[in-house]
Amino acid sequence: MKKRRIDGTEVQRSSGNVFADLGLPDADKLKIKSGLVIEIRKAMRRLGLTQQEAAKRMGITQPKVSDMMRGDFSNLSERKLMDCLNRLGYDIEIKVKPTSDPVGHLMLAIA
Repeated sequence: MKKRRIDGTEVQRSSGNVFADLGLPDADKLKIKSGLVIEIRKAMRRLGLTQQEAAKRMGITQPKVSDMMRGDFSNLSERKLMDCLNRLGYDIEIKVKPTSDPVGHLMLAIA
């Protein structure tokens, strides 16, 4: 990543994945999971659900919803987060295509 100085402070442009910028393992998966959680939060607000109501509808416990709302989604798999979105009225499409890179990438596209 390219670095530059602004008003004496070193600034580095993001790669587009804060988890990768922080050097965390499984950065692509963390980015996808955080995107799914953001959509779950939006759905809960749109539907006017309490954490307890959302938990019941998503098939998880209220403490797991609370953890999710605080940004801790380590105890939930990508698949479970997608299931939660399904239960909140979302369709999910998975698109697989070849890449020219030696290793493919995981991406989340929100419509």
